[in-house]
Amino acid sequence: MNKPELLAPAGNLEKLKIAINFGADAVYLGGNKLNLRALANNFTDEELREGIEFAHSRGKKVHVTVNVFPHNEDLLGLEEYLKQLDNLGADAILVSDPGIIMTAMEVVPDLDIHLSTQASCLNYKSALFWHNLGVKRVVMAREVGLKELEDIRKKLPQSCEIEAFVHGAMCMAYSGKCLLSNYLKGRDSNRGVCAQPCRYQCRLIEEKVPGQYNEVTEEIGGAYILNSKDLCMIEHIPELVDSGVNSFKIEGRMKSSYYVASVIRAYREAIDKYIEDPKNYVFDSKWKDYLLKPSHRPYTTGFYFDEDMRQYYDSSSYIRNYDIVGIVRNYNKELHIATIEQKNKVYNGDTVEVLTPKGNNKVVKLQDMKKENGESIESAPSAQMIFTIYCDENLEINDMLIKAKK
Repeated sequence: MNKPELLAPAGNLEKLKIAINFGADAVYLGGNKLNLRALANNFTDEELREGIEFAHSRGKKVHVTVNVFPHNEDLLGLEEYLKQLDNLGADAILVSDPGIIMTAMEVVPDLDIHLSTQASCLNYKSALFWHNLGVKRVVMAREVGLKELEDIRKKLPQSCEIEAFVHGAMCMAYSGKCLLSNYLKGRDSNRGVCAQPCRYQCRLIEEKVPGQYNEVTEEIGGAYILNSKDLCMIEHIPELVDSGVNSFKIEGRMKSSYYVASVIRAYREAIDKYIEDPKNYVFDSKWKDYLLKPSHRPYTTGFYFDEDMRQYYDSSSYIRNYDIVGIVRNYNKELHIATIEQKNKVYNGDTVEVLTPKGNNKVVKLQDMKKENGESIESAPSAQMIFTIYCDENLEINDMLIKAKK
């Protein structure tokens, strides 16, 4: 049976390490040029080197996005940048523009090329076209249905891999190619600086007679008519695996570390459970629970099953039921003392849930909270401050402490 790669977003070095620790087979990230998340905390050259070394030392891969639609000025220094990525040990580059693909084949012929979903590949003939040009993997357009994916996989040679999004934010534009941001805000989404005007609250005006207008709204306050729901395919792992897709892609390079950990944990467990024993596979509701706790919008299966409603009109805000409050940096088993790096304000006596890469989550109470110098404290209010707690439960380095929002 085909065991798909689980591909995680890595918005920064910390998220890269969290994704791999929680079970990702590979990560995708942006360097300092030519990627569609120009406003993200992208990787410096040194961070990229460290991230690639971290991943490779654990048998994992790193894919670097070079997926803008470039204007002439964007091509300045392209050859040097591609050579730099190759020298740093990137496993693949993710590209949407034919000019960048052509350049990569000339200057870094041994570096794998993956075609971005932005290229709108919807059928096997198109995938074969790109593969014959030297593309190793095609990320299918999000508009492709599950049955189409199965058919595409059957008609392509095994040397042509296919990748598909299975979770994360959706875009109302065709394969993400949107001009709203450019027109309304002067920020080109196709060059990495989208302002997300599709998430704005809108009012429609219906013309009745010249000079007179009726306002059309869901509520008095207007509606979010372009606001897409988030994709979630956690309940359809068997169908996805059986389709033959080579890589399951998670969206979210600008999402939180907690989002990365929870989503990767859920899909890792579900994939492994199905691969282990397909005939006796049963969906575990805790996997959906993992995905409901971090920030998300209402979920949809997108275009996989021709679902009618993929938009959510009431609000563009995220649903956030839990926050990350800390990450375990050390645990002394003899003294039962855990060293925690703070991520959000937390109080002595708080009850928190422990999200761990393997095994069931635990519930612990924060007791005897102290600063690094041993001074007792009632809260940890400062970002990234280090504090200790007494905890009878054995904790592991990189365990994540999360807390329900009140």
